[in-house]
Amino acid sequence: MRQVNIDTVESGQYLGRTIFSSNGAILLSDGVQLTVYMINTLRRIGVTMIFVKEPYLEDVEIVDVVSEENKRLVMQRMGETFDSLRSGKEFKTKNISVSIDRMLDDLMKNKEVLVQLSDIRTKDNEMYVHAMNVCTISALIGISMGLAQNQVKELAIGALLHDVGKIDLITDDTSPDEKKHHTWRGFEALKNKWEFSLLIAHVAFQHHETPDGEGAPRKLDAEQIHLYAKIVAAANYFDNIQFNPISGKRLLPHEACEEMMALVGTKLDREVLIHFLRTVSIYPTGTSVRLSTKESGVVVGQHRGLPGRPIVRIAKQGHDDELQIKEIDLAKHTTVFIDSVLS
Repeated sequence: MRQVNIDTVESGQYLGRTIFSSNGAILLSDGVQLTVYMINTLRRIGVTMIFVKEPYLEDVEIVDVVSEENKRLVMQRMGETFDSLRSGKEFKTKNISVSIDRMLDDLMKNKEVLVQLSDIRTKDNEMYVHAMNVCTISALIGISMGLAQNQVKELAIGALLHDVGKIDLITDDTSPDEKKHHTWRGFEALKNKWEFSLLIAHVAFQHHETPDGEGAPRKLDAEQIHLYAKIVAAANYFDNIQFNPISGKRLLPHEACEEMMALVGTKLDREVLIHFLRTVSIYPTGTSVRLSTKESGVVVGQHRGLPGRPIVRIAKQGHDDELQIKEIDLAKHTTVFIDSVLS
């Protein structure tokens, strides 16, 4: 499959990845043949990129670190939690805990797989997909850093609920009153949940604090910021800068990683970023790229420990009109590199 801009999709192509609603229900299933109506509907609900199937990429699959079933469960539980909070009701912490347990089982089985943020976003599901991505990356960083199982679970729950304060109607991040900041409101929503560790509430509280002491809402010094919050800050930044950038400019994964490396010691923690870079895919499977050889192809495989040296498949029309396929493993062809990512 190949990732493409929605504006380049044509009627008759086949969808390569399932698209979910905010409550985990399936909007469009993997493999459905796209119609003009479907494509226009996807544009209307805010979809900008999708995956489509290609004949020469039929064997290429994106290996998910979390199963489709458990993604649906997590999104469903998040929807229930946020609905309860909006209506002033108590939410069921056990439901969150159980869904996180299932998610962590997947992560432990797939901890050697590089994460790529491949779930399709709509206006309706973007808050939930964001939270799920931050949770996934944070938990894998925690595993990489050697945290105990109970600590990884605390971290994962805190990451999943890090933006819970944003659903509060009195939240205002621009207000001089720091208690109206969404991090403070999130802390208030979680601190009295006796079933949860207080550290989970502090993830919501501190994930916008920075090592240079210029973060929000309390401008904490680096040593005052809990490790969980430092981890969630990196995962949150990575997802936001690609899909919800404050500047309005969306960065590609390799560009996001480069920017994050420039922020080490000021906005992001050095040790956390080392483990973060071992966790994520810089050139995700399905990405179209141009190589230094001037050939264009699609990323079809990854190397753990060498995220910048994936396997690229190139398809060319031969003299006899047959498609000629070759693969270049950049881990072996050390003089060849990715020159650019194609839209």
